Amino acid sequence: MDAMLEKPSLVDLAVLALRERIAQGAYPLGSRIPVEPELAASLGVSRNTVREAVRVLAFCGVLDVRQGDGTYVASRTDPVAAIGALSRASPREHLEARALLEMSAARLAALRRTDADLAALRAALAERGELGDHDDAADFARRDLAFHRATVAAAHNPVLTALYDFFSDAIREGVLNSVLDETLSDPDLASHVVVYDAIAAGDGEAAAEAARLVIQPLLDDLAGR
Repeated sequence: MDAMLEKPSLVDLAVLALRERIAQGAYPLGSRIPVEPELAASLGVSRNTVREAVRVLAFCGVLDVRQGDGTYVASRTDPVAAIGALSRASPREHLEARALLEMSAARLAALRRTDADLAALRAALAERGELGDHDDAADFARRDLAFHRATVAAAHNPVLTALYDFFSDAIREGVLNSVLDETLSDPDLASHVVVYDAIAAGDGEAAAEAARLVIQPLLDDLAGR
């Protein structure tokens, strides 16, 4: 049977149930979850199944198993679930999320950029160039991402940087797909220069709008799909 059609295992179901309880606040952040026998009874599974489910969530960083003390909720956010959402998202959904991140980054970068940041952005623009300057589409996608990553770095917000890095593979893949799809608009250099100019001028709103306009043509192309 195709693996995609297989029913979820009892461990998978137990993991899902525990994730939902944590997300809904049944087990608050920092609290100790019930012991194995109680969890097994409430979930209707064996203690071995509960033990494996806890191991999965501990590996993901959601639970913290403290030997001799118990198991505590370490995070309400499951990175594995987030990765799953990324893999299921449509190109339009990817672009919408990317636009939000890059607009915020450009706005902050305009207010916080240093001379070194501007130098890094200029170098990234020069490396990026136009699509026609590159024979390798994958190399162009990497260089395009480098400019946007430099913009995020210029915002000097480590949380925003971490979020962008989490999305970076999906962003690079999206750029590559748009380059290879002749029905989609090419990401031109001129629109990226406008982002740089606004950041250099210290105009946060203009920088955010310029970042939006980099992505908007692709969103327009996908609107009817």
